[in-house]
Amino acid sequence: MTGTSRRAPGRVPAVWPTYLWADAAALGALLAVGVLGLHSTFAGDWHFLLAGLGGIAVGLVLAAVAARHRLGVLLTMALAVLAYLVFGSALAAPGQAIAGVLPSLESLRVILAGVVLSWKQLLTSAAPVGVGNGLLVVPFLGAYVGALLAGTMAWRLRNPAWAVLPAAALFLLATAMGTHQTSFAAVRGMLFVAIAVAWLAFRRHATAAPTAVVRHEASPSLASSGVRLHRGLSGVLILAVAGAVALAASPVLSASSTRLILRDAVVPPLDLRDYASPLATFRDYVKNQKETKLLAVTGLPAGARIRLATLDSYDGVVFDVYGSGSSNFSPISNAAAIGSARIQSAGPAASSTANQAGTTPVQVTVEAYKGVWLPSSGNLQSVDFGGARASQLDDSLFFNAATDTAITTARLQGGDTYHLGVAYPSLPTDSELAQAEFAAVVLPPVESVPQIVAAKANEIVGDSSLPIERVRKLEAALSKQGAFSHGLDGEVRSMSGHGAQRIASMLNAKQMVGDDEQYAVAMALMARELGIPARVVMGFYPDPKEPQQSGTVEITGNDVHAWVEVAFAGAGWVPFNPTPSEDNVPIPPDPEPRSKPQPQVLQPPPPPQPPVELPPDSAPDAQDAEQNEQGFWGFLGPILLAIGLGLIPVAVLLLPLLLIAWLKLRRRKRRASGGSAADRISGGWSEIMSTATDLGTRVPAGATRRENAANLAEAFPATSSTTMLLAHRADKAIFAAGDPTDEDIRAFWTDVDSSLQQMTGSVGFWQRQRAKFSLRSLAEGGVRSQLRALLASLWHSGRDT
Repeated sequence: MTGTSRRAPGRVPAVWPTYLWADAAALGALLAVGVLGLHSTFAGDWHFLLAGLGGIAVGLVLAAVAARHRLGVLLTMALAVLAYLVFGSALAAPGQAIAGVLPSLESLRVILAGVVLSWKQLLTSAAPVGVGNGLLVVPFLGAYVGALLAGTMAWRLRNPAWAVLPAAALFLLATAMGTHQTSFAAVRGMLFVAIAVAWLAFRRHATAAPTAVVRHEASPSLASSGVRLHRGLSGVLILAVAGAVALAASPVLSASSTRLILRDAVVPPLDLRDYASPLATFRDYVKNQKETKLLAVTGLPAGARIRLATLDSYDGVVFDVYGSGSSNFSPISNAAAIGSARIQSAGPAASSTANQAGTTPVQVTVEAYKGVWLPSSGNLQSVDFGGARASQLDDSLFFNAATDTAITTARLQGGDTYHLGVAYPSLPTDSELAQAEFAAVVLPPVESVPQIVAAKANEIVGDSSLPIERVRKLEAALSKQGAFSHGLDGEVRSMSGHGAQRIASMLNAKQMVGDDEQYAVAMALMARELGIPARVVMGFYPDPKEPQQSGTVEITGNDVHAWVEVAFAGAGWVPFNPTPSEDNVPIPPDPEPRSKPQPQVLQPPPPPQPPVELPPDSAPDAQDAEQNEQGFWGFLGPILLAIGLGLIPVAVLLLPLLLIAWLKLRRRKRRASGGSAADRISGGWSEIMSTATDLGTRVPAGATRRENAANLAEAFPATSSTTMLLAHRADKAIFAAGDPTDEDIRAFWTDVDSSLQQMTGSVGFWQRQRAKFSLRSLAEGGVRSQLRALLASLWHSGRDT
């Protein structure tokens, strides 16, 4: 045996039993520094730290055992999987484990599925995340694998410096999967570098000391002092350089709004195009659900409003949530910490935060309300679902911190209950906003806005320069000069919808007539045309003129409203109400002067006409008639007469059916080829509604295409996506600028035929036959008009022949 320090590849170093604890302490500290990068993601919850440190301990112990007994790769991997299953339940899924420690079938399912799914779920959940749904698998598995690799490299490779790589990878991974509010990034970076350099210097000194003594046997004291001095100076120099590098990199590692993290690149799976804009159903609330109890709200402060959805994108047809701001909904894994999610991701104008009070508890009981939009209030801090569907609603919750809007894809229905933690900030006064500028927020561009909107806005604002003054002028012009009408029975005619044509007609009229839907959209569009950051909010609040109910407030369809919010720097989004008072009804038009009828003059009767004489040949010849009766027809006549008489009842039964089929065929041809390009597109949608009516689906009178599409989606689930898409395409083709091409019309009708086949294919054979000869759609289109068209067609065909 010689004194050399060289060893065969793969053998356990002779030094590792002596310095095992020093290596374990150094590697554990490096890995722990990396795990701390997830501190802000879990809001400092101690469960994530326990999972990370537990994974480090299990990984290092397994690496030491494998190195001590020189286990092969396959056996080490098998033990690693077994240790993951045994310790993972207690550290990564304590909520599903037996007594929080022992593995169960549910805990094993969570940690096994978490190997693949937990990473994406962590990135797509709004921070801070909770500790359920397998999210603790991320810190446990990351620390466990990193510790196993680091220990194996430190105790089984020639150069222990390789062990720093897994620890550095964990450090970078935790930082990338964190949030913009990373905790002590610079301090952790310097600490990581200092520990790594100190440990590597220690290991180098421990392995190189025997060789140095052999080489300097003649002067051991001189050699020892020289080596120590050289290494001490080297260590000081390395630590100084590492500290300088860490301090220089601290602006990159520290929290800032420009630092890139993985969750910025991961798009949440929620696609809001699957849901119609709630503003499209505004008129349905006041028309069909005016007295219907939608919600029962307990704890709602006086003057507070219930927010349903915030809308910031306009395409000339509908205000919706497709924009980059309001469509940024993230899944919420910890509904009790939504307020912290706002701090993590909301912009400077996400909400009014000045003079914000404490959290107010509000309880909501769902009665007749149905939909994905979660009614909330104020600045939402937490949501706690109750009832039988609590878990389902909680797992399907999405939240947009910039707009204080929440969605549950499981859809609320009668009987659901939930508790809200709400903060109500005090609204700034006009004097406080006198010196405030508009906030610099990013909103999607509005499209297909009528020219009258910008012209009217500039006319109203004039030369006003103060931001609050400009907004107040827009609000006052609409609320004081306009008239209010829902267009219901007994009210002045007021069309529903808020497309470009509806807004242009209202602003061009001698007297503006509409309700919250039109006035809120008109003000938001005028503000956006002036460069003012504005958006539309739809929600509910009781009539402020009525006394505030104590205790539980019952919300009905008559309480639906829409208003405008404008972003001010330092104050957030401030609400404005451009809708006129409901007492401000339209002035009826002046009656037209009645014409005075002239007295009738008796006219003389026409002179008598001479009788018409028939020619002799026109009288039938009795002899010829007798001969005809005895001919060929005299034999077949009785037979054909009997058959004809027998077919009369059949003809009587079939004639109406044939007439109905012919009328529907003629109606389809007229819709597909008659009128303008927009009329043919509209005819395609009318064909869908006629078929749905014949199949027994109730079509509400006065509903918009998107409202009807939502009804058809419930009646015919197989065609939900197709009908909603056709409704969007029809609205865009009719109301947008320009006419659709013939190719667009043919493609639209092809999709209409496909949708009709899906609708009729979803019902039975006999129901299809009844629908084919049903009079429902003809009755809605006017049977008299159909018959007049039939008679006119027959008359012209007779004249042509």
